Amino acid sequence: MGAIPTQRETAFRTSGAPAYTAEASAQECARAHVVLLGSSLAPGAARAMVRAALADWSARALPGTEHLTEHRATDVLVVVSELVTNAVVHAGTDVEVTCRMEESGTLVVEATDHHPSRAPRGGDHGTPQDPAEYGRGLRLVAALSEAWGITYRPGTKTVWARLPAAGTEAAADAGSDTVTAGRIEVYAPDEALESPDAAPGTGLRGLRDREWLGRGALSFLAEASDLLAGQLDEDLVASLTGQLVVPRLADWCGVWLEDESLGRGAWSDDPGTAVGARLARVWHAGEGHIDELRLALEKDPPRARDPWRSGPVGHPWPAEALGPHGAALAYRLVAGGRPLGTLVIGRAGTAGFPDEITGLVEDLSRRVALAIGAARQYARQATISAVLQRGLLPGAVAEIPGVRSALVYEPCDKGGPSGDFYDLFPAGDGRWCFAVGDVQGKGPEAAVVIGLARPWLRLLAREQYGVPDVLDRLNQLLLDDATEAADAAARALVAVGGPPVAPGDGPQTRFLSLLYGELEPFEGGVRCTLASAGHPLPLLLGPDGAVRAVAAPQTLLGVVEDATYASETFELRSGETLLCVTDGVTERRSGSRQFDDGDGLAAALAGCAGLDAELVAERIRRLVHEFGPRPPEDDLALLVLQAE
Repeated sequence: MGAIPTQRETAFRTSGAPAYTAEASAQECARAHVVLLGSSLAPGAARAMVRAALADWSARALPGTEHLTEHRATDVLVVVSELVTNAVVHAGTDVEVTCRMEESGTLVVEATDHHPSRAPRGGDHGTPQDPAEYGRGLRLVAALSEAWGITYRPGTKTVWARLPAAGTEAAADAGSDTVTAGRIEVYAPDEALESPDAAPGTGLRGLRDREWLGRGALSFLAEASDLLAGQLDEDLVASLTGQLVVPRLADWCGVWLEDESLGRGAWSDDPGTAVGARLARVWHAGEGHIDELRLALEKDPPRARDPWRSGPVGHPWPAEALGPHGAALAYRLVAGGRPLGTLVIGRAGTAGFPDEITGLVEDLSRRVALAIGAARQYARQATISAVLQRGLLPGAVAEIPGVRSALVYEPCDKGGPSGDFYDLFPAGDGRWCFAVGDVQGKGPEAAVVIGLARPWLRLLAREQYGVPDVLDRLNQLLLDDATEAADAAARALVAVGGPPVAPGDGPQTRFLSLLYGELEPFEGGVRCTLASAGHPLPLLLGPDGAVRAVAAPQTLLGVVEDATYASETFELRSGETLLCVTDGVTERRSGSRQFDDGDGLAAALAGCAGLDAELVAERIRRLVHEFGPRPPEDDLALLVLQAE
């Protein structure tokens, strides 16, 4: 008697299906299904089917449609387009598309093809007049879905995605920058199908291996590359590797990751002893064996003879955990000449692996090594950037007698140094100084300028230089630094016999816009002296809601030789609020409009009358974010100072 199909299997066993069917039941609020030819027209037809189904379900007010928004409908159209495009490009067979909505409002999209390798098409069978449609890859599906994955069955491959009801994904996504990881499901026998003494690749299991390898190996590697690409965590890469290998290629696998900084010494010559390596992931087709297998592998870690070899070498079979018969292989994970770990795979009840399987796993191990290397490179860069960013900003904001302060600081690129900076510090003799600046560019170049400017601001302020003198000297400092950098570059070119530097090709002048001021508290208020060098002008909010600018525009720092700067002085009285921002606020875009068009920032500040400093800062931040449909594309910093 044949195996009873699972619920997921029965969902796709259709023949002679109509162009489009829709139904509703108690378990599934709504379901639509269509079979499409594997051509360039399939993605568009799939979108049309889903669009019609959503409209039909909404018109019938089926359960779950109350959560359907225009934004979620757009997402599901993008996802179905990408899944069908993926099936057409990688399989080339007919594609079965299913879309269903659960009572919770969750949308599930599935694209099933009839198997993974695409044969070249001859001229008579092709459709050269059809415009080619290429997708953006499964990473876009991952970004839009709460879960997604690939299900392999004999003769079919299904790529699926779940999109949560609108509003339910916010809590899950809060604080996460990582794209959703995919899941691999492979429906295959759990028990070995070869005699322990049989030659590798013989028996029923060998026949199934050859059938699958003949049709699906290339697509399997392509899907694996999509799953691994862009993963930013090496432990997640190890987890995905286990799901890729088991049970299609092996009954179990283990992924060891090692500290590459230890180099060739990461593995000890002493049997059973690993230095700087850890067993990151263990996977077995039978979940009940995982704990025993982990203990066995930890007792007998891989000891590769050649740490730079990526091909397979024999590995002791963990008989204590899995019984006496089986074969295991170890693959070194090497990328860029650096050993990163070891992949160990095993099959029960066989004397070895077929050559086709070992070759496929070797190809997969190279992809795994590259993904681990990329994840580690990202982790190193993120650590360096975080340390650098912390060093460029003050550890704490000074408290000023009689003044409440609030700060918002949101770098656009969480993985690199921001071009915006701020400071608020005591300068001695009852004086406090503040600065809000924006450097031309981002990344290391911006970090160099901030690392130069912020310490000099503090030094000059504490040496009793007034606001205009501080800007004059900082301007000259930036110009001198740029001149020295240009001279050093020219000398380096002369030393190596290189061509003269063309205008604009050498080190660029480092521009800096800066709002810098000095505060002196007195009875009843605070005396404020400030100047703006190419920076958005500060705004003063009165208790009655009146708003006015309290500085004059002046030249950027680092542009004009011997520039002189002037300051303005005013009194910040009780209940008055001073707002200082960077251009990430004023130039926030929504289409062709900017936030400060028509004095938009002043109008927003006027609506903050009567609020304390923290609420003013939060309201301006919220209005900036809500101004456009997409997140801000520039760094954002704002400082609020309010006299008590």
